[in-house]
Amino acid sequence: QVQLVESGGGLVQAGGSLRLSCAASGRTFSGYAMGWFRQAPGKEREFVAAINWSGRTTYYADSVKGRFTISRDNAKNTVYLQMNSLKPEDTADYYCAANPTAQAMRDTKSPTYWGEGTQVTVSS
Repeated sequence: QVQLVESGGGLVQAGGSLRLSCAASGRTFSGYAMGWFRQAPGKEREFVAAINWSGRTTYYADSVKGRFTISRDNAKNTVYLQMNSLKPEDTADYYCAANPTAQAMRDTKSPTYWGEGTQVTVSS
């Protein structure tokens, strides 16, 4: 099993940047694809980005492509989401997730493991 804890959320002005981190407990982190989802108030949870077990393959939602970068450091059991050129529509709770494959994470709303979330607010 994998337990996930997100951090790095906060308030930022439009056009600014934030870097989210997700720390995994245990020693099985490298065996999973990792990803990020987000959910705005009153809206369904949506896929943001995913990265495979080695960190060499990534996927992004069209809405964040070119602005967000997902990466992982298996030695630190941590996955990151660098968010640049933030827009007010990026405001949401961001959730770290783990799944057997990155491709499946891209196309599903139900990854195997979830973190508790971290809030990101982008002001105009």
